[in-house]
Amino acid sequence: MIVYEYPFNERIRTLLRLEDLYEKFKFFVHQEHPMQHHVALATIFDMLEVAGRADLKSDLLQELERQKQSLLAYRSNPAVVAETLDAVLAELDAASSALVASQGKTGQNVRENEWLMSIRGRTIIPGGACEFDLPSYFAWQKRPFDKRFDDIMGWFGPLSPLLEALSLVLRLLRNSGASVKMFAAAGSYQQMLQGKIYQMLRLTLDETTGAIPEISANKYMLWVRFTSQDGDCKPKPLEADVPFDLTLCNF
Repeated sequence: MIVYEYPFNERIRTLLRLEDLYEKFKFFVHQEHPMQHHVALATIFDMLEVAGRADLKSDLLQELERQKQSLLAYRSNPAVVAETLDAVLAELDAASSALVASQGKTGQNVRENEWLMSIRGRTIIPGGACEFDLPSYFAWQKRPFDKRFDDIMGWFGPLSPLLEALSLVLRLLRNSGASVKMFAAAGSYQQMLQGKIYQMLRLTLDETTGAIPEISANKYMLWVRFTSQDGDCKPKPLEADVPFDLTLCNF
């Protein structure tokens, strides 16, 4: 099964982009080859670019507190497993405390490092990080894996509370919706949302169908048009009926 996600607003779009970069970073930073560590470092630069919004940290703190207050209301509900609720509340407290403890603007330690900024400036140029452009960076890449790993994790460290907090917020958002089985007749599906506000849509389908959803949505209507790929991978309209699971998520 393949899960496609669609954000309804710019805030969730930013969180999803950062989450995607965070997943890439976690993969590449644990690889041993210098080229893979180059990707990990470049991904840190990408995360800084996406996280450039000054209010992202405060937005996450407000959302974590809102989720905490919402969950506290379930303490008296006998249908709620107390241990599970307490575990989630503990996660929220830990994420909030780590965010509050993080000092300054997100990624300021990287921005104040002239050497890293010289690498960032060259990486935006195709082939700009060659050894003749950045001999000191080339020498750093020749260091042992554990030395490079420690350096990268040190540079990433101040970003960690922000990324962990957004991962928790997105996990709670994904768990907020109930999956409903739907059916796209002749590859097309429409649903009126009647002005109800959602944060994110999750669409799950069987990958053997070969169907690819193209999604557009606002607070009034949701529209999904399924396509397929031909020999050169160019999408083309899919006229077959497509079953899928739909989840509308909102805090």
